Amino acid sequence: MAVFETSDDVTIHYGDMGQGVPLVFVHGWAMSSVVWSFQRELADRRRLITMDLRGHGQSAPSETVTLEAFANDLIELFTRLDLHDAILVGWSMGVQVVLQAFKGLRPRLAGLVLVGGTPRFSAAADYPHGLPPVEVKGMGVRLKRDYQKTMGDFFRGMFAEGEPDREQYQRIVHEIVMKGRSPEPMMARKALQVLADADLRPLLSGIDRSVLLIHGEKDTICMPEASRYMAEILPLARLQIVDGGHAPFMARPAEFNALIRAFMEEIIGRH
Repeated sequence: MAVFETSDDVTIHYGDMGQGVPLVFVHGWAMSSVVWSFQRELADRRRLITMDLRGHGQSAPSETVTLEAFANDLIELFTRLDLHDAILVGWSMGVQVVLQAFKGLRPRLAGLVLVGGTPRFSAAADYPHGLPPVEVKGMGVRLKRDYQKTMGDFFRGMFAEGEPDREQYQRIVHEIVMKGRSPEPMMARKALQVLADADLRPLLSGIDRSVLLIHGEKDTICMPEASRYMAEILPLARLQIVDGGHAPFMARPAEFNALIRAFMEEIIGRH
């Protein structure tokens, strides 16, 4: 992986392969860019860029762990690589990073793909599509009590019953689990607090790019109702509900990659 230093001196690692229109991926909470291993085939016709958010994967930890900091790192990556007409893909917490960064990236973007996301992770009186705040708080407590077990439970919870199949499970173990690296416990807890506090709903109506929303119908981490909510507010959105849980790009990569290819072909035809 390549590296760059952010404006606040944090070392960020990123991958860059292939040529053509940029396709940029942003991972979710406590994960890393390795989760996009099964999307490498998309580099056959596109420039595929992945990054480790600060404190995740190989990127350096930081005292500053905020949604704004994550978004600024993404903006700085785009600037460093001089990316234009890009398709930006965010998953889970990565969706919130993408939404936060949109204003700063708008001239460089052709479209967005929001996977298994929500504009607000915690439920509220006027937003029933998130997890109960007590459940989010309980996860923070479990992270302190038994970090490894909590992380393992979270990873398994990303998949619906019956997925992935045995062959795909072995691929996930060898290509993602064994190559991945969990963040330091303090970084994971800080990032979880970012999730618990964030509310990106006010930004949705201003996203004036084509958006593909992909959400697993059996997702129990970010409920599919969250993407249905976003689809109603985002001006240029379409919603694709797929079978399975929170990580369709891992459990069913062929189906997921086909959706990405089709969306890119449509968007690129306009540029």
